[in-house]
Amino acid sequence: MTSTEHDVADLALADEGERLIEWAALEMPVLRLIRERFEREQPLAGLRLGACLHVTSETANLAIALKAGGGDVRLCASNPLSTNDAVAAALVAKHGIPTFAVKGEDATRYFSHITSVLDSRPNLTMDDGADLVAELHRNRPELLADVRAGTEETTTGVIRLRAMAADGALRFPIIAVNEALTKHMFDNRYGTGQSTLDGLIRATNILLAGRTIVVCGYGWCGRGLASRADGMGAHVIVTEVDPTRALEATMDGFEVTTLIDAAPRADVVITVTGDINVVDRHHVENFKDGAIIANSGHFNDEINLAAFDDLSTSVTKPRPFVDSYKMNDGRNLHVLAEGRLLNLAAAEGHPAAVMDMSFANQALCAEHVARHHAELEPRVYDVPVEIDREVARLKLEAMGVTIDVLTPQQERYLASWESGTS
Repeated sequence: MTSTEHDVADLALADEGERLIEWAALEMPVLRLIRERFEREQPLAGLRLGACLHVTSETANLAIALKAGGGDVRLCASNPLSTNDAVAAALVAKHGIPTFAVKGEDATRYFSHITSVLDSRPNLTMDDGADLVAELHRNRPELLADVRAGTEETTTGVIRLRAMAADGALRFPIIAVNEALTKHMFDNRYGTGQSTLDGLIRATNILLAGRTIVVCGYGWCGRGLASRADGMGAHVIVTEVDPTRALEATMDGFEVTTLIDAAPRADVVITVTGDINVVDRHHVENFKDGAIIANSGHFNDEINLAAFDDLSTSVTKPRPFVDSYKMNDGRNLHVLAEGRLLNLAAAEGHPAAVMDMSFANQALCAEHVARHHAELEPRVYDVPVEIDREVARLKLEAMGVTIDVLTPQQERYLASWESGTS
C-alpha cells in the first residue's frame, strides 16, 4: 500500500495504468519537451496545484509534467464517468500524486473528491468544466486568499467562468485554455469529432453509413463531429441557434433545420452545445422508434432526462452504456452514457496526439500565471499569443514539418503602410 492520499478503485491496477500512461506519452512529444524543461527550471516550485480534470492516460502525463516542474499536484475527476481506474491507480502508486477518482462514482463521492483537492489549499487551480472553481467560491471561500490564478480547459467551463466574471463573483484570474487556437481548432474539432463517434460505436456497435445523424451545435466540436460522421457515410443534419454558424454549416454542405423538424427522421442525435435542455420534452415526444440520443458536451444538462423518465414506463440496459426507455406510446428510445460525456464515458476520450497540444497549453499557462498572477485582474483571459504559437511550433517540430520564415524585407513590408499599388 502507498502512503499517498487517494480514493481510487483498486491500486492493484497500477501496472496496467502505467502501461497506458507510457503508451499515451509516445503521442505527446510536445508535453515531453515541456516536462524536460520544467525538470530543469522548476517554474512551479513551492506551489500547490489543485486539478479537476478527466483522469485519463493523457491527463496523467500532464500531472506528471506539472509535478516535474516542482508543483505539489492533487487531482480529482471532472466527470463521474470519465475516469480510467487503472490510470488513477498508477498516478497514486507509481508517481505519488494524490488522486481522487473512481469511474461511476455518485454525486456525493464526486464532490467529496473535489473537497479532497480543495483541502490542500491550492495556489493554482486547473479545471475542466469549472466545478472546482465554482465549489471553491460557493462553499470554501475561506480558501480564496491562497489562490493566485487558474486555468480552464473546456467550452462549458469558460461559459460558466465568464458568467461569474460578469456577475462580479470571480475572485481570481483564469486563463481560458479552451480559447487557444491550438486547443479548439484541434482538440475540439479533430479530437471531439473522432472520439465521439468512437464512443457511439463502442456503446452501440451500429453502422454509421446510411444513418441520419443530427448534430446539435456547430461550434468547433460540432464541426468536427459533423465532418467525421459525413466521412463515415452518414446523412448529417445540423441544428443551430447562431445564424452565422448555421450559414457556415449550410455552405459546408450539411442540411440545417430545427431539431423539432429533424426529430422524426433522426437515427442518432448528439448534442455538443454547452447549454441546457437542447433535447427537450417536445423533441422526445417526436423522436422515431429506435432513435439514439447522446451528449458530447461536458455536463449532463443538454438532454432533459427528466422528460424521458416522465414519458416512459420502464428503463432497461441492453448494453453497458445504453439506457433503453420504453415510452408510454410503445416507442423505444435509447440514451447513451446517462446523458453524460459520450466520448469519455463510453470510449477513451480524445487521441493523445491532440491532447498533447491542449495539455501543453495547460502546462505553459500554469507556468505563466505562476509568474505573472500579480499583474492579472480577477477575470477570464485568453491564452497569451506567444504560448499558442510556441505550442504550434513545438508540435510542427515534433512532426518533422518545416515552414517558411519571413525575410527582413517581408517583415518591413508588413509593418509599413506606405507601399501600395505601383
